[in-house]
Amino acid sequence: MRDRAMDRPLADIRIASASAHSIPTGGEDVNRLPLRKDLRRYRQMYLLALPMVIFYILFIYIPMYGITIAFKDYSVVTGITGSPWVGLDRVREVFDNVFFQRAFVNTLLISLGKIVFGFPVPIALALLLNELRSRWFKGLFQNIMFIPYFLSWIVFAGIIENLFNGSGLINGIRVNQNLDVISFLAEGDWFLGIVFITDIVKSAGWETVIYLAALTGIDPHLYEAAQVDGANRWKQTFHITLPGLANTIVVLLILRVGYLMFAGFEQIFSLYSPIVYDVADILDTFVYRIGIEQGDYSFAAAAGLFQGIIGLTLLFTVNKIAQKIGSAGLF
Repeated sequence: MRDRAMDRPLADIRIASASAHSIPTGGEDVNRLPLRKDLRRYRQMYLLALPMVIFYILFIYIPMYGITIAFKDYSVVTGITGSPWVGLDRVREVFDNVFFQRAFVNTLLISLGKIVFGFPVPIALALLLNELRSRWFKGLFQNIMFIPYFLSWIVFAGIIENLFNGSGLINGIRVNQNLDVISFLAEGDWFLGIVFITDIVKSAGWETVIYLAALTGIDPHLYEAAQVDGANRWKQTFHITLPGLANTIVVLLILRVGYLMFAGFEQIFSLYSPIVYDVADILDTFVYRIGIEQGDYSFAAAAGLFQGIIGLTLLFTVNKIAQKIGSAGLF
């Protein structure tokens, strides 16, 4: 009898503890609140989110109706609703177009090049900055790297042209050294090199900040324990720092792959010219040229729709692969 009497208060304590964790102070389960009560209780949060919801509805979801012109013989005079349906005829025209095929290949090559050459750079910079002991020098270097991110591609392209065009600074130095002038922005190989380098210079600072923020979340006691075990800085980097950055690296890589079909319209449009179309014309510039400059809206919509579907498919596929290998993924 005594044992049962002693067990009963313990059971009551467990029940009370579980109830206290499952029921909020208001006495209601948040997950089971009716919509009206939920809206009333969290009305401030919903009001804060309302402008963004309205923005997405007006400028993202409603304009999606315009995708239908990819399956119509669209005319500005008759409008979207008055234009006749042509099914997949415009899509077939897109796939048969040799310039679309060239733009598709260029998009893949440029995007993959940016991932191969540009993606590891901010990781390396974050690891190097993390090893610096001088906070003043660390902050100064970080700010210098971050400045290009705030410049628009139009301004940045102007700087690049002043450096690399025929009468620019680089060729001026070459002329003084009795070397030949190089048309950096008019030769395919040089142009692609400038695209990769400028992309690194402009975006590496921002991604470095993201990795540095992730580094602050690593428990410093892990480094202390590693030092006690005799691990040097290299071993600490490979066994503590990089695993601590793994989820951040995976998320940013997923985003990069998701934008594989979007090789950077602003950058390419600001730097390229018809001379380098063979290596520089990407899907974004192709769609712009066909749709805006030539006015073939149905053809451009079909090409853009294909571009978006491939990008969305890649995003979900890579995210699923990341979850399969043990990462949290993007969603």
